[in-house]
This record gives sequence, C-alpha cells and structure tokens, in this order.
Amino acid sequence: MVRVTTINRRGVLRTGAGLVAGGALAAGCGSGPAAPPTTPTPPSAPGSSPAARAAPAPRGYPGQPVQISHGPRTRAQVALTFHGQGDPGLAHSLLGVAEELGARLTVLAVGTWLDEHPGIARRILDGGHDLGNHTQRHISVNALAEPDARKEITECADRLKRLTGSIGTWFRPSRAPTASPLVARLARAAGYPHVLSYDVDSLDYTRPGAAAVTRNVLADVRHGSVVSLHFGYQDTVAALPDVLHELGRRGLRAVTTTELLS
Repeated sequence: MVRVTTINRRGVLRTGAGLVAGGALAAGCGSGPAAPPTTPTPPSAPGSSPAARAAPAPRGYPGQPVQISHGPRTRAQVALTFHGQGDPGLAHSLLGVAEELGARLTVLAVGTWLDEHPGIARRILDGGHDLGNHTQRHISVNALAEPDARKEITECADRLKRLTGSIGTWFRPSRAPTASPLVARLARAAGYPHVLSYDVDSLDYTRPGAAAVTRNVLADVRHGSVVSLHFGYQDTVAALPDVLHELGRRGLRAVTTTELLS
C-alpha cells in the first residue's frame, strides 16, 4: 500500500507542477488572494452535453439538522468534500488518484466553472462521486440581498440540471462554512433539504504545502467527519495519497457524503 501511495504521489506531483508552471490555481473559500483565472476549455453548444442518465437528486435525512457538519460518529467512514473550481487538469488528476486508491469524494461545483468546463460534471458522476451546488459565482452568498442570493443558488442548480438531469445532491454556501438563516431557507426552496458544512478544514486554500494539508486533515478527522478540501491546488493533489493511506491505517474509509449519511 505504501509503495502504491509513493508512486501515485510522484505522479500527481509531476502533473501538478506542470499545471502550476502555467499559472493555473484557483481561489478557495478562504480570504486569501485569488489566483489568475484559468483558461477555459471550449464550451459545448447548448444542449450538446445531455445526461447519460439522471443524476441523484437531493434527499432529506431524518434526524439530521438543516446544516450538516458531520455524519454518524459510530461509522468508520469519512467524507472528503471538495470545492469545485480551478484548473480542470488538477481536478482530473485528483479524481483519478482517489479512484485508484478506492476513495469516493463529494464535489460542490461552482456554476461558472461548470460553464467553462461542462464535461467535468459527468466525469465526477461517472467516477462514482457525489456532485452538488457551490453557488454560481463563488462570492460571499451570506452577504447578498435575498434576490441575489437566490440567483446564486438557482443559477448553479440550473447548470447542474442541464448537464446531469439533477440539481445535485448537496448545497454548500460559498465563502462561508455555514449558511445564514436566509441562505438556508433559499436553499430549501431551491430543492436542497440540507446545507452541507464540515467539521475538519484542511486549509489547503492557504497553500501551506502538501505535508501541512495532510497534517491539518489527520489532526482532527474522526469517525463521521466531513472534511473541507479544494480542487485547483497542487498541495491538495499531492497530499491526497498520504491522507488516504493514513485514513486506511486508522480503519477509516473515504466515501461520498450520501453514503456517509445513508
């Protein structure tokens, strides 16, 4: 297992280094400076990316609060959740590493990212991962007036439905770990019974280095944890094999949030 992890880690470091050399990192949900925008792939024509099958719809989980920060503490499972934005090359690398090591992830996608890279929605679902809504433009949704906040939620939901046949299984507010009462109400009205928060923050958007990302996750993770991570950062891609190896050593399995709560 250690040997596989080492091989994968070297591979993703090579991939990530090449992409970073091109200046393609994305801003996270923290307050750090935004990185240069990515170069979009040519968008598909409207209606040219039909869903191969309808993606799962949101569902309610009796006994769970409106804002979910973790799953059952009795299960040897954790959910690694990713803010979906940034260079798609890094995203593809991360998804590939996760799948090779038997992990399934939860991706909360930004609507403008889906507009630029429409094929990635189906790629996420085809890999067996959860896909959800992280607002349309990744701005501070809790600070918006009601009409603008509603638009941020529903426009991303519309993108997801057009690309996959579903509005996605989860909603997470942008630029905040939890939703304001207004945003939580608007999310419910849009079709999301719960807001997905987290109890472990990797702080990967601060670019602390792969070893620090790994330490941040493993210091606080426990049974049922929901971990916040981001696409678009080389540190995150490089850290993932070590994170998964150590989770496995502790008897914890990385599953989708849907599986964690089901």
